[in-house]
Amino acid sequence: MSLGDWIRTTLEERLAPTALSVVDESHQHAGHSGWREGGGTHFRLDVVSAAFEGKSRVERHRMVNALLDDAFKRGLHALALRARTPGEAG
Repeated sequence: MSLGDWIRTTLEERLAPTALSVVDESHQHAGHSGWREGGGTHFRLDVVSAAFEGKSRVERHRMVNALLDDAFKRGLHALALRARTPGEAG
């Protein structure tokens, strides 16, 4: 299973998102710190979940980072994250 697939599965299981986008942007960081051939180092996520209700932006990011701790151990270097509630997503 690719790291992107693992991230998607983990977030689907733990946050039950109503919308989820997982994009590997590693190719845009070729030659930069943390990059490696084959991708899986830099991801952009857009997560819409009721689990974020009542939580600040920082709390939401901490939630996602905690869920993806194993991904960082597997080579994830950078994560761009947008975490919204269903009401914020419109």
